Amino acid sequence: MSVRTPQALTGAFALPGAVVFALFFLLPLAVVLVEAMSDGGTAFGRVWNDGVFWNGLRGSILLGLAAPFFSLAVGVPVAITLARLSPRMRTSLLIAISLPLTFSGLIVAYGFILLLGRAGFVTQLLAMAGFNPAVVGGFIFSPIGLGLAYSYYLVPRVVLIVLPAVRNFDTVQLRAARSLGAGSLRVLFDVLLPQIMPSLVAAFCLTSAVAVGAYGTALALVGTQVNILPLVLYSKISETGTDMPSAAVISIVLMAICGCIIALGEVFAAGRQNARRIKA
Repeated sequence: MSVRTPQALTGAFALPGAVVFALFFLLPLAVVLVEAMSDGGTAFGRVWNDGVFWNGLRGSILLGLAAPFFSLAVGVPVAITLARLSPRMRTSLLIAISLPLTFSGLIVAYGFILLLGRAGFVTQLLAMAGFNPAVVGGFIFSPIGLGLAYSYYLVPRVVLIVLPAVRNFDTVQLRAARSLGAGSLRVLFDVLLPQIMPSLVAAFCLTSAVAVGAYGTALALVGTQVNILPLVLYSKISETGTDMPSAAVISIVLMAICGCIIALGEVFAAGRQNARRIKA
């Protein structure tokens, strides 16, 4: 027998969340919208006709695809490995894996410059092997290279999202598939991955949204050498030229992109849940 929670009690529990949502999302969004319209809406036209904006949009889309792919390529195998370990070992490794989440973007950027920059340790080793250090060292200053740097602190997010799904997966299905002659790759792609796909999509969308909106690491690592929207936004409010209405328009675009990415993940998860209910 289910017990229904009184509506007044439900509203009381929801009130703090509603207040936080209003103060830290709706109110700032309203202020940004007012600023974007402060010059009669001409800022939208300036941004639309600005080639730098479109280059930044392309760079952000590329970054929003590269960073999640790098993160999933590393994070999913790590999550699968952790799921097979003892609880004590898994907890210890999770603490170590989560440490990058506590680091400042400046520290991450400086570390990658020392490692993969034009005079970095890995770059010099590859130069000894015959590679062009200018080409190798310039990779980290491209949108794809920036995505690789972002994956340093996005991989822990992937692991934390995917690990519960892998731990709750019934491994009997894997043993049954192997007993029927399926190879390891066939078992992985036909049995495991389809069933943890909602977690993979959620991890992809979350890391993509974080990568598209991130600012500190990009500014410290590449300055303005790479055209992505957060750095285009920075250029609109820097000392060299202030255009607050255009900056507000770009902020709205960034917010819309990140919101759409997260919404796609939620729609996919809801669709999978509805499909499971229909099958049941």
